[in-house]
Amino acid sequence: MEEIEEFLAFRKELLNDSKDEDGFIQESELLIRTTPSILDAKLVDTEESNPAYHYSESDNNKINAYTISDSGERLQLYIVDERTLIENKNEEALKISLRGDYEKQFSRASSLIKNILNLKTGSEVQDSSPILPLISKLTSEDGIDQFDVIDIFLVSLTATVERPGGVIRPRTMHFEEKTLNVSAKINGKKINKDILLMRKVIDLNFLYNVEIAKGNREPLVINFEKTFGEGIEAIQAANEKTFESYLCVFPAKLIAELYKRHSTRLLEKNVRSFLQFGNKSVNSGMKATISNPKESYKFIAYNNGLTITATAGKIKKGKGQTYIKSLTDFQIVNGGQTSATLYFCQKEGLDISKVRVMAKVNIAKDLKDQDLNDLIGKISQFSNAQSKVSKVDLRSRNPQLVKLKQLSQSVMTPKGEQWFFERAKGEYQTQVRLKGRNKKAVTKKYPPKRRFSKELLAKYYSSWGDRPYLVKMGGEKIFRYFIEELSGNTDDGIEPLNVDRDLYENMICRILIFRGMETIHGARAKALGQLRAAVIPYSISILYSHTEGLDEQREFDFRSIWKLQALPSDLSDFLEDLMKVMYIAIKKYSASDDLSEYSKKQELWESVKSCTEISKFIATDSSKRLLDRYTIRKK
Repeated sequence: MEEIEEFLAFRKELLNDSKDEDGFIQESELLIRTTPSILDAKLVDTEESNPAYHYSESDNNKINAYTISDSGERLQLYIVDERTLIENKNEEALKISLRGDYEKQFSRASSLIKNILNLKTGSEVQDSSPILPLISKLTSEDGIDQFDVIDIFLVSLTATVERPGGVIRPRTMHFEEKTLNVSAKINGKKINKDILLMRKVIDLNFLYNVEIAKGNREPLVINFEKTFGEGIEAIQAANEKTFESYLCVFPAKLIAELYKRHSTRLLEKNVRSFLQFGNKSVNSGMKATISNPKESYKFIAYNNGLTITATAGKIKKGKGQTYIKSLTDFQIVNGGQTSATLYFCQKEGLDISKVRVMAKVNIAKDLKDQDLNDLIGKISQFSNAQSKVSKVDLRSRNPQLVKLKQLSQSVMTPKGEQWFFERAKGEYQTQVRLKGRNKKAVTKKYPPKRRFSKELLAKYYSSWGDRPYLVKMGGEKIFRYFIEELSGNTDDGIEPLNVDRDLYENMICRILIFRGMETIHGARAKALGQLRAAVIPYSISILYSHTEGLDEQREFDFRSIWKLQALPSDLSDFLEDLMKVMYIAIKKYSASDDLSEYSKKQELWESVKSCTEISKFIATDSSKRLLDRYTIRKK
């Protein structure tokens, strides 16, 4: 019961963090607040969702936003249960024990998508609706062919509970997979397709465990017997004190099905953030072997196979045979490209029935978190020793991140304030809980506007440069880019950045620019447009390109921002005007109706940064004066 009370106390913090500048709770702000946790749990590839708010009063259908997985085959939908955002809502009503309460909310999104896919979208969708790009994608022949899986994430600020013997305690509620049958006629072509529908409740239990309980997440469990009807025959190769190893052979169809169901969640973080996926990246050698009926059975001889880690496993032994029944916290630490290739080859219609893949399965035994991370990290590092995966440490204990944490604890702003850098998940909440009744002292000292995580720092810091499309991708793509710049690469002779007070202050200024622009831009009815997540990094890159980016001997003058701990009024006015022009430019030069997704492509940035609209804006006298004012010679 005490844990439930902690969930509900955490809910108040989430609601407070989701308020706009006028003090109203916004569903869009709650999504911005919670999607990083969904990313941290490896359920999505990015925290940058595409706004697509739609609510149909006639049938109560609704969605808030969507993303598309890096590998392109998964459409991921978000729906917020608006009833759970009422601040003074009765706490008993927030304790959910009936599956039907969540099923009703899921059906609001699934019914809407089913109608769209079957070309039965209601006339209530207006020309200006943010859901139109999604409708356009789903009702095209390419769009229907692209998506094999639809994930629905229901964000509900409720505590999911069970009540055995009248005792209330938290529980995790799982929902069975469903199939959406698509039957439509597009461009005279009749299309029938089954799309796998997977559903997940993002409740207080989930968010609390990811954000407060030091990053604890629900591990991925692969039950071979339940899902595929049989276990995997294996040979035990080692049985040591801290791990046991098994050698086995996976049918390619099983690997393809695993990838379809779980996508990049299968892959260890270092590999997932490095590899590129999709049809264009399918390894030509592997594909050539699979394509040739006389060669496909040789795949097992040509391919290096998979290396898999798990923290627990159910092993069945008897009559001289060994079977792996299930694996907990399943991760592919080598062989990610092989897994993706098999899936996409099957998607293209190639026969993979004769293809087999060798696999080495390492199961850790009775290890503490630190030792477990070390073991899996080294297995990943050495398994990829001959591949292109860099050895950069993506974990929170990266030495450069540790130095930044130390600086955040000692550096005071000109206003006598401090920023809180959450280097590891749960650090801030640990501080809050340690204060007990004096929680308000911590929240007052470190309000949301002066807190940032390592993932957010990656986005803010990297926006200052010439790759806004990478920033728009978010997730581990931008985090890897940031860590590689921070840590350097000794193999290539690139020195790590000198983490000192100057760098720390520079980072804070970049955060202030980004967040200041978010405030200027606004959201929903008050917004400058519907592309905030793209307009802001693109505009910052223009500011960089026409100040520091013009000349190696010059740099942007961040001092005024550091002194004010805010954007100066003249810079605010300039950036507001720039964002208005940028919104027009992105809409004009995008080669896709889905502007938000297309802004992740370098092609759009190359078109926009030198376009007539931006050039004319930069060439005005007022713009020239401001850019000159904020450009100084390097010391």
